[in-house]
Amino acid sequence: MNIKQAKEHIKNSIKLYLKKDEFGDYRIPVVRQRPIFLLGSPGIGKTAIMEQVAQELGIALVSYSMTHHTRQSALGLPFISHKSYKGKEFDISEYTMSEIIASIYEVMESSGIEEGILFLDEINCVSETLAPSMLQFLQYKVFGKHSVPDGWVIITAGNPPEYNKSVREFDVVTMDRMKLIEVEADYPTWKEYALKQGIHNAVTTYLDMKKSDFYRVETTVGGKSYVTARGWEDLSATILLCEEDGIKVDETLIGQYLHNEKIVKEFTAFYELYNKYKKDYKIEEILDGTSSAQVVERARIAKFDERLSLLGMILDKLENEMRENLEQSDILTEIMHGMKSLKTANEKSGESVLALVQKQIDARNRLITSKATAGTLSAEDKRKNRAILRFWEEREKQLRIENKSDADNLMLLKTAFDSAVSSMKQDNSKIQSRLHNVFAFSEIAFMDGNEMTVLVTELTVNAYSSRFIGIYGSPDYQKHNEDLMLHERQDDILQEIERLEL
Repeated sequence: MNIKQAKEHIKNSIKLYLKKDEFGDYRIPVVRQRPIFLLGSPGIGKTAIMEQVAQELGIALVSYSMTHHTRQSALGLPFISHKSYKGKEFDISEYTMSEIIASIYEVMESSGIEEGILFLDEINCVSETLAPSMLQFLQYKVFGKHSVPDGWVIITAGNPPEYNKSVREFDVVTMDRMKLIEVEADYPTWKEYALKQGIHNAVTTYLDMKKSDFYRVETTVGGKSYVTARGWEDLSATILLCEEDGIKVDETLIGQYLHNEKIVKEFTAFYELYNKYKKDYKIEEILDGTSSAQVVERARIAKFDERLSLLGMILDKLENEMRENLEQSDILTEIMHGMKSLKTANEKSGESVLALVQKQIDARNRLITSKATAGTLSAEDKRKNRAILRFWEEREKQLRIENKSDADNLMLLKTAFDSAVSSMKQDNSKIQSRLHNVFAFSEIAFMDGNEMTVLVTELTVNAYSSRFIGIYGSPDYQKHNEDLMLHERQDDILQEIERLEL
């Protein structure tokens, strides 16, 4: 299965494992909660989905790579304990708590979250001294004498032997104690993730045209040649920073992330062309509806790969603006709830508005700290919570400086909120206009070519643009989407006629 399917399977398994009866006991006894073993080639996103699952289920996450652990660090260190049995004194060996188990308790203590995922990567690469203890751990959730706390689900991961020489193949007894999920690299699934993570548009546009370059592991005369999803993501982050600082992105830099000579050369050439198109086509003018006749004509006669690159650049800019606008709307919605509760508390208890604003700040800081400690603070969640925190901190400062009555302070809060809402609505109207301009440009430059299909499809599959259009609508999108669906229905009918030989 692909990584997206694996994620859903893991989520469902965790939900079942954490399901309780009317007495608060787990419906599936802890001893029957089989650890999940994700087996797949390196760099396809096994660790990333653990973070997503924890975030979406609202539970904690503790991650460890088992290649870094010895028997002592995993099981704990031995010490001599003095005991008395039936009047006789004995010195016996005991073990300190495992570093791994201790980390779980620390996360529970600091985050206040009692349930979570213990994710152990490279589980099939443990040291020779640790290997015998793994069977006991996988069956009973015990390291040394200390158990994994109830409510913590064990997820493990590893690479097949062909990718890692240090892999130990588990025997039947061990495998019989786990739920095995074999995962394969899959570009369409990764692209969904890439769009949410803000992967550089040059990367996704290139891979749209050359999907076979997304993941490749080969043995050549010179040794291993490999390109992974992790490599593309890390390269994207580096390119974005280089562009910010004006640092040249060349073949040498790209080759540090993509270890395939042919792909490195081809992506380097594409990236140079991509930047040339970006300069020549003047994307902002297309979005503003002011592009020249020369630009339209160039797009009209361009080859398909150039048109695809142009569309990718336009959509990258537009979809990022949609994402920011939607995030701002979500931020203001949460602030509005906070203001309503603040006003109600002021009316009921008489507590000062300034003190209630400070409580909003304290609560938001606790939430950020709890999620960060639990390993469930996504990049999007971090942006949202910090923006909400900034709003309340700025208001707190303003209220202290102006030192007015509670009634005036409530009006100051409302004025600041209304101003932010007005700004968000102005941005929203601008984005809707720019979306119309993109369709208008595409109708002239691409007419009824495949590019219009690509445009409609990308707006549909992107989480932010589909949500934006779903909320605010777009007559242009609706028209072309209906046309596309009509063509698809006609194609299906023609294929059915051919199949029936009518």
